[in-house]
Amino acid sequence: MTQQKKALITGLTGQDGSYLAELLLHKGYEVHGLIRRASTFNTSRIDHIYVDPHNPNAQMYLHYGDLADSEQINNIIYNVAPDEVYHLGAQSHVRVSFDIPEYTGNVTGLGTTRILEAIRRSRKDIRFYQASSSEMFGGATPPQDEETQFVPRSPYACAKVYSYWMAKNYREGYNMFASNGILFNHESPRRGETFVTRKITRGIASILAGKEKYLYLGNLEAKRDWGFSPEYVEAMWMILQADKPDDFVIGTGETHSINDFLDEAFSYVGLNIEDHVRIDQKYFRPTEVDALMANPDKSEKVLGWKAKVTFEDLVKIMMDSDMRAAGLEVPGEGDEIISKKFGEKWWKKD
Repeated sequence: MTQQKKALITGLTGQDGSYLAELLLHKGYEVHGLIRRASTFNTSRIDHIYVDPHNPNAQMYLHYGDLADSEQINNIIYNVAPDEVYHLGAQSHVRVSFDIPEYTGNVTGLGTTRILEAIRRSRKDIRFYQASSSEMFGGATPPQDEETQFVPRSPYACAKVYSYWMAKNYREGYNMFASNGILFNHESPRRGETFVTRKITRGIASILAGKEKYLYLGNLEAKRDWGFSPEYVEAMWMILQADKPDDFVIGTGETHSINDFLDEAFSYVGLNIEDHVRIDQKYFRPTEVDALMANPDKSEKVLGWKAKVTFEDLVKIMMDSDMRAAGLEVPGEGDEIISKKFGEKWWKKD
C-alpha cells in the first residue's frame, strides 16, 4: 500500500494556497498549512475544503506560526515531517512593499531562509518549492525566461530575488531538492481585493449594483502576462514531481495592459470606461515595471504544462464571479469556459 504523502503549505489562506490545498487533497495528500493568528477570521478561501467531496478521507490541518518566527517554523517542519513544502507565504503586495520595505524583506526574503534552514536541519528528504515572481525581472526586456537577468524594481521584487538565490544555494550547497517556480501574474475570483484585476472586476460589479459610481486606478499602461491561478498551482505540483530540482518560468506567453483588462471587463457588461474610471496618483508606484511577458518554452517541454485559459477567458470568469457575489444576473460565459475547458474540476465554484 502506497503511503499517503504529506505537504506543508505556507500562505495556505491566500489565493494560490487555497487552490493548491484543494488540488493536493484531491490527489490524496495529507495537507498542513501555516497560518498567522489574527483577531478576525481569515480562512474564508479554505473553509469549504475541510471536507473534500471527491476524497472524504482527505485530511487538512492548520498550524499557527509566522515566517518571522524561526523557532515555530523549525517545530512545524520537525513535527509534521512533510514530503513536500510549498512556500507561498509572503507580504505579496508590490505597492505596499514600498510602504513597509523592512517588513517585506524580513517576511518575503528571510522567511524563505528560515524554512530552508529548518528543512536542512531536519535531515529529512523534503522537496521544497519556492514561489518566485515575475516581478524579479522588473526592468528586463520581455519576453523573460529562466536565463533573463533580474532587474527588480520594488522592495517586494528584491526580497523575491533574495529568496530565489537562497533556494538555488541550498540546492547546490546541500544537495536539497529546492526548485523555483517563477510565476507570472495569475488571477482568479479568489484574488485579493486590493490587486488590480480583482479591484476592477469587483468595482464593476459594485457599479452595476448601484453601490459605486467610479473606479479609481493608477498606471493603466503597465503590461502583464495574466493567467488563471488553478492552472498555476498545478504547475507548482508538477515542478516537485520532476526527476530533479530546477527553475521554471510559468506563464502564458502573452502580455496585456491594464487598459486591455478594463476594455474586456467593461465590454463584457456593456458599460463605458470613460463614465466610470478615474486616475488617482496614490496608486502609482515610485518605480514602475512597464512590461512582463513569459517565455514558457521550458515548462512546456520539461513539465508538459501549458495554460488553457486565455486572457479573455480570465476576465469573463472573474466578472461572472464578482457579479454573482453582488447578487446580479450573470452573463455566464465564464462558467461555460470552465465547464468546456476543465469539465469536472477539482476546485469549488467561486
